[in-house]
Amino acid sequence: MTETKKTTKKTEDIQKLRIRVFAYEHKLLDSSIKQIMDTALRYDAKVSGPIPLPTEIKKYTVNRSTFVHKDAREQFEMRVHRRLIDILNPSQKIIEALTNLSLPSGVSIDVKIM
Repeated sequence: MTETKKTTKKTEDIQKLRIRVFAYEHKLLDSSIKQIMDTALRYDAKVSGPIPLPTEIKKYTVNRSTFVHKDAREQFEMRVHRRLIDILNPSQKIIEALTNLSLPSGVSIDVKIM
């Protein structure tokens, strides 16, 4: 007696809409993320996120004086905050609603369909 095991693989086409949101101010970023999430949930989309990504910190060191006093320096930094949202199986209505969404200036969005 030999048992035969059949393995079936699901070959469903699962599309994913991956949205990355960037901003210098975290409060502005969180409010725009809330707008995106509300819009996606209004159309009954399956949403995972927002996932906070590491904050990128760029530091700049500048001399205070132009010619002398090498020891007198100032340091400045820019922080880029990031969030990631995945929307599974987005419909055409969801994509259209997200493109018509008006977000505040200073917030950048990168959208990919996977």
